[in-house]
Amino acid sequence: MYKTRAQFVTNDLRRRILSGEFQGGAQLRQDGLASDYDVSRIPVREALLNLEAEGLVEFIPHRGAFATELSVDTIRELFDLRVLLESYLLERAIPNMTEDSLTTAAHVLAEYDAALDSGSQIDNWSEYNFAFHKALYAPASLPETMSMVTHLNTKSDRYIRMQLLYTKGIEKAEREHHALLDLCRERKAKEACELLRQHILGACEGIATLLEQQQLESAAGADQR
Repeated sequence: MYKTRAQFVTNDLRRRILSGEFQGGAQLRQDGLASDYDVSRIPVREALLNLEAEGLVEFIPHRGAFATELSVDTIRELFDLRVLLESYLLERAIPNMTEDSLTTAAHVLAEYDAALDSGSQIDNWSEYNFAFHKALYAPASLPETMSMVTHLNTKSDRYIRMQLLYTKGIEKAEREHHALLDLCRERKAKEACELLRQHILGACEGIATLLEQQQLESAAGADQR
């Protein structure tokens, strides 16, 4: 059960944007959406603002709300930068990891697994994902690098959620997270950094392939009209 109409509209609109039903650049008219969902414009407006915060919607002055473009080039750039910075953090974090820091990471991972396995808290999946990675990187004590990584993960949020929801990446992500934690426990920095690189780039390729397929299907549909 959704707690509010706005929450219901937010979740369903997110699904429609990520699935490609609303292509990048499509105008999201509040009156039309209110009619679709049989609600007033107030929960629609709240939902659009929520999705703007997630990067899925943008408001253009004097024109209204639009679905944002989901760019393959942007995805590749963001995830390449994540590989560079997050590998740097993890390599420096592993020698400083303590039982307490590893326990914290394991606790976050258990909560993340529970949310993924139950199919609940979809809105928070990417937050759990970053919380786990952040717990691994924290012992590096490199606040400036962590700040940059936090920014990159915020910009990657919608793509990470898309990967988990639409590329059947949940089981793969869970396996890789547990393997990564095990390598950190064993202080195998080189192997952990390589797995992290594969983990991030694998997610990137899954999302890029999904979007490219959507673009091809959209172009094919346009040709048939």
